[in-house]
Amino acid sequence: MDHPGFFKRSGPFTIAELAEKLSADLPDTANANVELTDVKTLQDAGPSDSAFFSNRKYLKQLQTTSAGACLVKPADAPKLPAGTVPLMVPQPYEAFAALLDIFYPDCHHPRSMAEGARGAGVRHDDEWISRTAQIEDGVSIEPGVMIGPEAQIGAGSHICAGAIIGYRCAIGRNCYVGPRAVIVHSLIGDRVTVHAGASLGQDGFGFAMGPSGHRKVPQIGRLIIQDDVDIGANTTIDRGALSDTIVGEGTKIDNLVQIGHNVIIGRHCVIVALSGIAGSCTLGDFVVMAGKSGVPGHVKIGDGAQIAGASHPIADVPAGARMGGTPARPYRQWAREQTVMRRLLKADEDDNS
Repeated sequence: MDHPGFFKRSGPFTIAELAEKLSADLPDTANANVELTDVKTLQDAGPSDSAFFSNRKYLKQLQTTSAGACLVKPADAPKLPAGTVPLMVPQPYEAFAALLDIFYPDCHHPRSMAEGARGAGVRHDDEWISRTAQIEDGVSIEPGVMIGPEAQIGAGSHICAGAIIGYRCAIGRNCYVGPRAVIVHSLIGDRVTVHAGASLGQDGFGFAMGPSGHRKVPQIGRLIIQDDVDIGANTTIDRGALSDTIVGEGTKIDNLVQIGHNVIIGRHCVIVALSGIAGSCTLGDFVVMAGKSGVPGHVKIGDGAQIAGASHPIADVPAGARMGGTPARPYRQWAREQTVMRRLLKADEDDNS
C-alpha cells in the first residue's frame, strides 16, 4: 500500500556522520562519504539504508544484506558482504535505538490528534474530525468520535461512540470500529471488524536493556490489517519496529489477545482469547492458537499448525503439526504423557490408601 508513513524522516547522513554520532568505529578502508537515507531491516535494506545485527537467528540475513552500512559488534564485522560498511559498536541494539533517534527525531512524539480543526464531515456536537480527514459518503459516525489529520475512512463503515482514529490511519469500506477502540499507525482493509476497547498500532515493547537502565527503542513501523479480519474486544496489536506488523485476510482474533511488534500472521488464522504472540513471530496460513496459548519471540509456526490451549512452543513448529503442553511437543506425545502421569498418580493414591 502506497502511504507516506507516520513519522518525519531526517537526513541523509554520511556514514562518517553516523559513526561520529554513534561513537562507532569504521574500518580504515571504508568509504565514509556514502550517504544513507533510512533505517531498515537486514532483509529490506538497500545500498542507501543502514541496518543493525544483534540476534544470531538472523546471521544468514547479515551475510546477504544489501545495506550500505550495518551496526555490528567488531567480531561480526567480517561476516558482512563486501559492499556493506560495518559500524562497529559494543552494543548494536542500543546503538540502533540511537540511530532511529537520528533519522526520526520525532519518533517518540507522534503527530497529535489535536492538529487541524473541526471541519467538513462533523455530524455531532461532541465529536472532533480534522478538516484534512477524508471520509467517503455513507460513513456512519456516532458521538464522541475523534478522527485525526489525513485519516481516511471508506464508504459503508461505522465508527462507534468514543472511538479514536489517529493521524494518517486508513480504514477501508464496510468496516466496523467498536466503542472506545483506538487505532493509530494502522492501515486497515475492507470489511474489518474491530470490537470495543481494542487498541491497534501502539508502541511495541522494545527496550535496549543495560546495566545503567533500559533505553526505549522507537517503533516506526506500521500495522497492516488485511480484508475480512475480526479483532476481539480489548485485544492489542502493536505496530512494527522497522518493518510492519501484518494480520492476513480472514483471520479471526478473539478478545484479550496480545500481538507484539513485527509479528506476521497469515490468512484465515484463528487466535483464541488470552493468547499471546511475542515480537517477530511468523504464523502461516490457517494456524489455530487455542485459549491461553503463547509463542515466544522470533518463532515460526507453519501453515495449518494447531497449538492446544495453554500450550507454548519454544521452537519453530512445522506445517500441519498439532502441539500441546509447555514446552509444546507433538500432541499425541503430550497426551500420552498426561495419561501416564494420571496412572502414576492413581497408583500412588491406591498404595497410600
